[in-house]
Amino acid sequence: MTADAPRLQLLTRADCHLCAVAAETLHRLAAEAGLAVAEVDVDADPELQAEYGDRVPVVLLDGREHSYFTVDVPRLRRDLGL
Repeated sequence: MTADAPRLQLLTRADCHLCAVAAETLHRLAAEAGLAVAEVDVDADPELQAEYGDRVPVVLLDGREHSYFTVDVPRLRRDLGL
């Protein structure tokens, strides 16, 4: 992970109900931790689209996959020190 990369990223796509729910949850938790969430459209990047396909949303913490389809709230709270 580069120094300027966001700690929390959400890999998402347009018209994805699970993505909308995950975004709401992730933004709430990020606010508690004083962090921002970078949302990335997997369909805008052929490499991400090939890697993740229909397995979105995906939460990345410090550049590593943390959870997918839903936000693992207890685990993320723990990993963020909340």
